[in-house]
Amino acid sequence: MWFDESVFYQIYPLGLCGAPAHNDGVQAHRILQVKEWIPHLQKLGVTAVLFNPVFQSDAHGYDTRDFRALDCRLGTNEDFADVCAALHTAGIRVVLDAVFNHVGRGFWAFADVLEKRWDSPYKDWFHINFDGNSGYNDGLWYEGWEGHYELVKLNLRNPAVVDYLLDTVRFWAGSFGIDGLRLDVAYCLEPDFLRRLRSFTDGLKPEFFLLGEMLHGDYNQRVNDGMLHSCTNYECYKGLYSSFNSMNLFEIAYSLNRQFGPEPWTLYRGKPLLAFADNHDVTRLATILTNPEHIRPLYGLLFAMPGIPCLYYGSEWGTQGDKARGDGDLRPALAAPQWNGLTDWIASLARARRESAALQRGDYRQILVTNHQLIFQRSCPDTGERVLVAVNAAAEPYVAHFDAQAGCADELISGGAHDFGGGSTLAPYSVAYWRVK
Repeated sequence: MWFDESVFYQIYPLGLCGAPAHNDGVQAHRILQVKEWIPHLQKLGVTAVLFNPVFQSDAHGYDTRDFRALDCRLGTNEDFADVCAALHTAGIRVVLDAVFNHVGRGFWAFADVLEKRWDSPYKDWFHINFDGNSGYNDGLWYEGWEGHYELVKLNLRNPAVVDYLLDTVRFWAGSFGIDGLRLDVAYCLEPDFLRRLRSFTDGLKPEFFLLGEMLHGDYNQRVNDGMLHSCTNYECYKGLYSSFNSMNLFEIAYSLNRQFGPEPWTLYRGKPLLAFADNHDVTRLATILTNPEHIRPLYGLLFAMPGIPCLYYGSEWGTQGDKARGDGDLRPALAAPQWNGLTDWIASLARARRESAALQRGDYRQILVTNHQLIFQRSCPDTGERVLVAVNAAAEPYVAHFDAQAGCADELISGGAHDFGGGSTLAPYSVAYWRVK
């Protein structure tokens, strides 16, 4: 499917476009700024954009007021339709953040409950106890997401709620031509709701993509033929930066082999999980890495490992951002895209992946692992293509001696390495891809 071959680019629109932190009720056409980024995305090799929340909300987007109206701080529905059309014309797919587990206190149906209490036709849309009270002194208690009472949990076992959300997806598809959804906190969503959503979207649009936010546990519980196509690979996210910071590539090698290796117990072989180095919820890669020299080999590993690579806006040129300083530090306003040596490198990685079926969807087999080096093979049975990937996290060159069972046929990207015949010298802080036969 199309997403197997994609390079995703995540945008937090309220941040990128410089919207006020809280909804001020003032309409401004900020979302149109995204159109100015399209040439940058094309040059970078991006083929799909993942938008974090764009709809009317109380503050940060995950506290929705109205699922069917663009946040006034970003503009109008017509503005967003214009942006989506421009992206599609450029050959870039569009995936929206679907926040279906909870809404904001300003959500129209919850406001009706606060006003009419027992007489509200929407009282069963939420988990409410009229004998209790909330921290907002509403004179009623309701369930908030993980104790956050500004986020009112929806009752996804209520057929009326499910019908409303499915009609919302139909509205998004009709108004904006979207190609998929990211399901916020998918690990909290009712399995029956996810099955209903998958059945609905399968009939709505061919190859409609469902991506779930998953943190820990068995991703197979949500990523399967009846529910999600993919999920966020947080296990490997942590393994990527931690392996380089601790100079222990055994950590990421263990996760990759556990998830995608050839052994019968491998968990996710053949499942295109979303691979990322940072996002809107975590410290930026350029900030969290102990050694800035590791940023290039880490991205080289990200684009070569199984999964769908996803870049977070601004990180492709090394933007800083620290979770300890608050979400705003992770979601800055950026006037225009930048381009530097790191951006060049990432564009070359995206090009190599685009030209290789093995890197897009090939099997995974480890060849060599040390604390500072990792070499593995991606092979595609459909085409017979094999690609060797070699990572050197050390400050010194490394000579790898192993049986590649092949000679070097076509070098895709080189970080100074050469000749897999009887061994290969890997340059310091490098990643190299080779096509072999």
